Amino acid sequence: MMLIDGHGRVVDYLRISVTQRCNFRCRYCMPTTPFSWTPKENLLSFEELFLFIKVAIDEGVKKIRITGGEPLVRKDLDKFIGMISEYKPDIDLAITTNGFMLRHYAKRLKEAGLKRINMSLDTLDSKKAEFIAQKGVLHEVLAGFDAALEAGLKVKLNTVALKGINDDEIVSLLEFARANNSQIRYIEYMENTHAKDDLKGLKAAEILDIIGKKYHFEQAEKLPSAPASLFKLDDGYTFGIIDPHKHDFCESCNRIRLTAEGFLIPCLYFEDAMSIKEAVQRGDIVAASEILRKVLANKPEKNKWEIGEQSEISTRAFYQTGG
Repeated sequence: MMLIDGHGRVVDYLRISVTQRCNFRCRYCMPTTPFSWTPKENLLSFEELFLFIKVAIDEGVKKIRITGGEPLVRKDLDKFIGMISEYKPDIDLAITTNGFMLRHYAKRLKEAGLKRINMSLDTLDSKKAEFIAQKGVLHEVLAGFDAALEAGLKVKLNTVALKGINDDEIVSLLEFARANNSQIRYIEYMENTHAKDDLKGLKAAEILDIIGKKYHFEQAEKLPSAPASLFKLDDGYTFGIIDPHKHDFCESCNRIRLTAEGFLIPCLYFEDAMSIKEAVQRGDIVAASEILRKVLANKPEKNKWEIGEQSEISTRAFYQTGG
């Protein structure tokens, strides 16, 4: 089985936001969002989410990433991961986390079948970390990173590159990741209406220029559907840059997103979505499958962050979709 969108792209990657809740208030994501959560009764249960996941796997999804908000704030996440892993043991199963609670869960997640972790690390300076997250977080985040490595999980580090905030740490963060046998990926700040409006991101060329002042590197081969452009240092270490403004960023997009409330979202940028909530709550697999195919048929060809259209700012809240 294979899922194909309206532009002929194979879609085999499902990102599932299990919660909008987050224990950080990062300036580039949800800095002023009040701590008034979506009521639990509005969320799909893990069993309901799993019903759709089985449909998606049976129809060709090979990779699943659990996101949030912060996914570890949702109780029994390891059991949910276990359900997916038991159904399809060889599936590429990962989570994206801020790492703050990870030291308490890394071993359990690994035992449940989790393969990989993408963890946010924007700075190695505790004061900067507190400024970005609006909370003292760095000690726990680094403890979570260590726990994940100790549990045998592969870890990639994600760094949002921000002018005047962590642009002086681009190289030191790379060296930290390399020393810990983890790939770092710098993410161009994506403009959205929920972020602080005084933020300015570094573009890919600026990031590469900073690294190039100390290290020689060459562009490495990129996996066709991977969002990151890869670069290799002379010693073989590989780092990445995720650049949604790049003209070919969307050409090989293989992703679709499901929110905790049951909305299937074809593109991170656009507001378009369809709900599978009623279908899965009545156990109607056929209806859920039909909705999936409709969403894929309507998946846009590209976002509007590309060069030439940067005046367009997304109104999508990343904490609803997991970025």
